[in-house]
Amino acid sequence: MNNNFSKAMDFRHACKIFDESKKINDEEMHYILEAGRKSPSSFGMEGWKFLVITNEALKEKLRPVCWDQVQVTSCSHLVIVLAAIENVKVESGEVEKRFKRRDMPQESLDFYMDIYAKHLEKTLNSDENIYHWTSKQTYIALANMMTAGAYIGIDSCPIEGFEKEKVEEILKLDTSKWQVSVVVPFGYRLNEQPAQLRLPFEEVVEFIK
Repeated sequence: MNNNFSKAMDFRHACKIFDESKKINDEEMHYILEAGRKSPSSFGMEGWKFLVITNEALKEKLRPVCWDQVQVTSCSHLVIVLAAIENVKVESGEVEKRFKRRDMPQESLDFYMDIYAKHLEKTLNSDENIYHWTSKQTYIALANMMTAGAYIGIDSCPIEGFEKEKVEEILKLDTSKWQVSVVVPFGYRLNEQPAQLRLPFEEVVEFIK
């Protein structure tokens, strides 16, 4: 089966050098960010935030603490994906607000709040545990944004190679509320994409009947 989604998956690669003369327009960037915003999350908590950086001086400042990777400064838009800490805590009030969006009766709300608190008791007992939980979910949004970009011919490169505390310091983040999960530059490739290398389907997929 060959369709536009499959073509996007074939097009996408970890772009190492972007064409600095080409910029993503606002409509296209909004399309990419909407794919992230609309992504699924555990309990529907949407424990993420996307910082979109086009300020060249700030990108230059971030590059040394992102392992000096050229993508950080050569891209059109640098997106820093943050993982929520405070907003997913029961006592923050945000959890209740997000459940209330379903316009449910009070007894149902109480039921879901109880399930949430009990199910996540260990997860919510420290900021470190919360970060491990919410940062994993940001990768759902990350993947959707990268695929959305590829769908419209825009390149990306997921980056885990950065000094987390230093990035957070440069961005002046209150880490009791938000912490850096992953960095992803978007732009247009300068060079042709190398051959995509993947393990055979049979090696990574096992059908259990």
